[in-house]
Amino acid sequence: MDTANTPATGVTSLHIVCPSCGAKNRVPRERLSESPDCGRCGTALMQAKPMDLTPEVFDKFIAGTELPVVVDCWAEWCGPCRMMAPHFQQAAAMLPEVRFVKLDTEAAPQQSARYGIRSIPTLLLFLDGQEIARQAGAMPAQAIVGWVREQLGA
Repeated sequence: MDTANTPATGVTSLHIVCPSCGAKNRVPRERLSESPDCGRCGTALMQAKPMDLTPEVFDKFIAGTELPVVVDCWAEWCGPCRMMAPHFQQAAAMLPEVRFVKLDTEAAPQQSARYGIRSIPTLLLFLDGQEIARQAGAMPAQAIVGWVREQLGA
């Protein structure tokens, strides 16, 4: 991870992109549990729930967030996607140190094509802006948490 160190304090900070406005925020690692807000728009950065990302913010969020990011690629018309939504929300609450986001494949055709999304729901796991794993198909919360932990070696 590309972390920033403050020489005087030795505090390690992480960059977290705001899911609303796309601003990059530097947050000291030890303050992640203190509900930090975006310096530009005031949106909570560490919500323990999935955040909907617009196509305009998605690429900035993935590239600039130095925490693991799980993306639920979904569409409104998809029955399995709607069935999995509450499980994805439960998994987000169980892994507060991981960012959980939703990407509507209908609203984001460029991102869907770029990442080769051929079926939904599909989960993508990013670390330091790079896709490290993917899983197609609906999953219960415990399976999502187990998959994320396994992929991150936790």
